[in-house]
Amino acid sequence: VLAQKQQLDAELLDIDRALSELEKVPDEAVIYKSIGSLLIKTDKAKVTSELTERKELTSMRISVLTKQEERLRSQIKELQEKLQKDLRPLSPT
Repeated sequence: VLAQKQQLDAELLDIDRALSELEKVPDEAVIYKSIGSLLIKTDKAKVTSELTERKELTSMRISVLTKQEERLRSQIKELQEKLQKDLRPLSPT
């Protein structure tokens, strides 16, 4: 879960950088989009829209993974406490 979250954080950072660079480019500028090993000519509005959509999806996935991570941490803590309780020596009576 942590590895997936880190990967998505890196992807989100890349998307933010790309959107930031696109803001600096004039609307009529020629823009190429990488698809596999090809570069395809496209327009700024389309690329901006696609990147914004990817950013929203990535943010959502990060949010889901964060909740999943919290749930897993909680389960681990509960299991750890249960294990420690079960491993405690019985008190002589």
